[in-house]
Amino acid sequence: MERQKLIETWLNEQFPEKTFSLRSASSDASFRRYFRASFPDSTLIVMDAPPSREDCRPFLKIAQLFSEAGVHLPKVISRDLGKGLLLLSDMGNTTYLDALDENSADLLYRDATDSLIKIQLASRPGILPEYDETLLLREMRLFREWYLERHLGLEIGKEKEAMLETVFSRILENALSQPKVYVHRDYHSRNLMVTEPNPGILDFQDAVYGPITYDLVSLFRDAYIGWEEEKVLDWVIRYWEKARKAGLPVHSDFAEFYRDFEWMGAQRQLKVAGIFSRLHHRDGKARYLEDIPLVLSYLKKTCARYAELSPLLRLVEKMEARTTF
Repeated sequence: MERQKLIETWLNEQFPEKTFSLRSASSDASFRRYFRASFPDSTLIVMDAPPSREDCRPFLKIAQLFSEAGVHLPKVISRDLGKGLLLLSDMGNTTYLDALDENSADLLYRDATDSLIKIQLASRPGILPEYDETLLLREMRLFREWYLERHLGLEIGKEKEAMLETVFSRILENALSQPKVYVHRDYHSRNLMVTEPNPGILDFQDAVYGPITYDLVSLFRDAYIGWEEEKVLDWVIRYWEKARKAGLPVHSDFAEFYRDFEWMGAQRQLKVAGIFSRLHHRDGKARYLEDIPLVLSYLKKTCARYAELSPLLRLVEKMEARTTF
């Protein structure tokens, strides 16, 4: 309530002659919250990012970078970094997750991949933090710490720990070998809005410079909505064809590109299972647990296709059967 009062006071200072109502618009997996301020003639979004917990500066930097790339982002109308408040244009209520179905998916994903390619074409080294070995590995280790050990209560002995580190190392090697571009890092159905122009892109403040397949994996191996593999394969081919035509540094051999896509997916799925478990146990956000089975289904299918990842598949299968090991 204290933060909400702060927001109301700030808005009154911004619009002294206007009345408004304030209600929650959404929250995300961080400490940020979003409020919709409804005025008689319009609505705006307040991003509440307490300075002790969040830093608004990366949001502002990346908003400028991505806007210059020609994609649709919220406009920053006002800011107070000392208070941790940003006033943004309102992209509405309809997320991709709300709108996606068998009839709409082709068109919505076409728009999403077109915007992704624009972001990737704008990429330059040395502008955003590197998605480097330290970060990629730290993310994968969340799987062991928060999913296996904390959530499932399993004891991982030295043998299983060594196996996990070996698999992590193989996944890491693949990720680091991929061409690098700007990476949104959460380019999925809850962060894409159905807008004109489409899509509106949210939650980009953690963007980095890293593997070219990462955002594509976020989009098509989405933790919140799953599709038949034939559909995903078709959408990935369509992206690959457009990316090649645009001059992006993707493999000339689609089979090699798709292998990179799947291995990058394994990294993200390990990370997401760990983060969703942490959100429950550390932050009290239990709703994310229901999405872990879909994430693990992607991981198992990938591990089944590549012998180098098969030890991880056996571990996950034993884990699901709750076999003692």
